[in-house]
Amino acid sequence: MKQVTFPQTMFEKIWNAHVVRKIEGQGALLYIDRHLIHEVTSPQPFAALREAGRKVHRPELTFGMVDHSIPTTPIRAYGRRSLIPIPDKQAEVQVGVMDRNSRAAGIQFFSVDDPRNGIVHVVAPEQGLTLPGTIIVCGDSHTSTLGAFGLLAFGIGTSEVEHVLASQCLWQVKPKTMEVRIEGELPSGCTAKDLALFIMGQIGAAGGTGHCIEFTGPVIRSLSMESRLTVCNMAIEAGARAGMIAPDETTFAYLQGRPFAPRGEMWERAVASWSELASDEGASYDHVVVLHADELSPQVTWGTSPMMVAPVTGRVPEPENFGDEATARRALTYMGLEPGTPIQEIHLDRVFIGSCTNSRIEDLRIAASIVRGKRVAAGLRAIVVPGSGLVKQQAEEEGLAQIFEDAGFEWREPGCSMCVGMNGDRLTEGERCASTSNRNFEGRQGTGGRTHLVSPAMAAAAAIAGHFVDIRNWQ
Repeated sequence: MKQVTFPQTMFEKIWNAHVVRKIEGQGALLYIDRHLIHEVTSPQPFAALREAGRKVHRPELTFGMVDHSIPTTPIRAYGRRSLIPIPDKQAEVQVGVMDRNSRAAGIQFFSVDDPRNGIVHVVAPEQGLTLPGTIIVCGDSHTSTLGAFGLLAFGIGTSEVEHVLASQCLWQVKPKTMEVRIEGELPSGCTAKDLALFIMGQIGAAGGTGHCIEFTGPVIRSLSMESRLTVCNMAIEAGARAGMIAPDETTFAYLQGRPFAPRGEMWERAVASWSELASDEGASYDHVVVLHADELSPQVTWGTSPMMVAPVTGRVPEPENFGDEATARRALTYMGLEPGTPIQEIHLDRVFIGSCTNSRIEDLRIAASIVRGKRVAAGLRAIVVPGSGLVKQQAEEEGLAQIFEDAGFEWREPGCSMCVGMNGDRLTEGERCASTSNRNFEGRQGTGGRTHLVSPAMAAAAAIAGHFVDIRNWQ
């Protein structure tokens, strides 16, 4: 009898190919292709393994970086580990423990003195670890970033990190599927970050809860790999379990020749297989959202959630027009903003260009093109933090670092930096910052700090002007 097959989404293809065992009502045991770890969420799992007398089951499939707690001030010297002081003692302990655990387990570890080290979600694509059709996990919520390569990537907790280290498998409940299709064309002056914030404003912080979002449509197809990474990075901010984009020639061109990507005949076979991953025609999603990019403007968040966003030409909304009036009032009180204030009249104390959302070479090129030949506004402090040592080296070779420094920006070492505010890079009480990161929660960048999420272009222009400006009119 001929087997009947039904159209499948890309998510379903990947999920089904990785199920080791399934128990009704308890989910599925999934095989994990690659496991990424960093210094903040890995110490407890390694300690638990030692206590149980277990070893890392497949050390060659786990890759470690240090990114959250390391300082980004220019005091590190690659290749000379004795000259890498870490002022914060807790951070120093975390980095040391990560180093010892990784080396003892035989894990590929990009240590703090390795120029390949950096933010885990930047390093993994650079190294070609992000292969289409695979499942990748990491003890970090923004692992969804990596779904831009046509793979399933999601964050896990510390007990799950231990489970993957011990077995290379993980129990998961299958999420629902959601398509977010972007029609039209991306307008001039708008970037993937503006698109991601626009999506957040349209579907809300819980719009993707319980789902894996597949981003589709002509706008998504037109994006570079680095821009696709930005969009998938923000999927978690909509409550989604993961975000993903079908692989295509843009994907393959990015991956070819990367250190951990297939080569030769294996590459040709891999590309043929990856080309079959896209969702089948007629595949059914649990939920579909269609948005149009034609009227998109550069975006700026005004509140304490990425969904609290407005066009740069707009105004801070009236709380009663937001939907959740009480939440809006609390956000405006925290942010120190009055309803009706034009977005372009919001003045800034700090600007941060970096994070796993926007710290790749494409982001830095855009920002540098904005500030070339100009100077940071008086009294404003601006920093640029590349996403990895390789991004830093490339930016310096291209002269971007010099452009930033000539404009009055601080050029830093790689790391998560001010995105997470746990490494010495923090806002102080009441400071207002334009940030290219992904979260603007209360205290995210420092107790009492006020964060506005924007694109690298918008952040760069704001640093020069001292307030938000419409990048489309920038001279």
